[in-house]
Amino acid sequence: MADFTFAHREEGFDNHIEQSIRGYSDLMNDVISLSRYFVEDNTNIVDIGCSTGKNTKAMMEYNSDHSPDANFIGIEIADGFEKDLKNRKEELRVQGLNNVEFLMKDIRRYQITNANLVTSIFTLQFMPKRDRKEVISNIYAGLNEGGAFIFAEKTICESALIQDMITFNYYDYKRKSFDTTDIMDKERTLRNIMKPNTWKQLELMISYAGFSTVQPFWRSHAFVGAIAIK
Repeated sequence: MADFTFAHREEGFDNHIEQSIRGYSDLMNDVISLSRYFVEDNTNIVDIGCSTGKNTKAMMEYNSDHSPDANFIGIEIADGFEKDLKNRKEELRVQGLNNVEFLMKDIRRYQITNANLVTSIFTLQFMPKRDRKEVISNIYAGLNEGGAFIFAEKTICESALIQDMITFNYYDYKRKSFDTTDIMDKERTLRNIMKPNTWKQLELMISYAGFSTVQPFWRSHAFVGAIAIK
């Protein structure tokens, strides 16, 4: 079996994730709407794991009327998204939106500064667990006072019984869009590279970094979207 990669799915990354996660479009609409409270001129908006740049672009368009001088930075480490990101930047340039850059970098080696908002949608779960606490602490350090960290993660349950029920329910949902072989091939591959935390573990890491509050605002199966305020 070839190595699994999101960037080269036949149906395209954006379509694939929308079909894989029930309510994904609702999650992203919430993220974009919440961004309005934090985007300000002359501050940085950092999208960690921006993949194709679709959501970075949507946030920039949504906030361009009231904060035209905010700077948007999309960061991606996975190979295969370079062409997508080049196209997103050109699409924004045609609209007269030039304060954006897409960087192929490892967030563990990137220093965030002067940020009013950092987003990370299903990204931390692919990092080694030993690195996540440090990454969240670096996000906190790079945020301005009152800034926000909006994130979404796949979680695991503390109860093995409930975990099994949610997992099989999720597989039933995915069979509406994918065949069983594809689902199980992806599951076997991701098992070695994606190590989710429980929600309590995520909450503790957020608190340890120094955030004053964290609140979930979206849930679907084992996936959680939340906002933390500095």
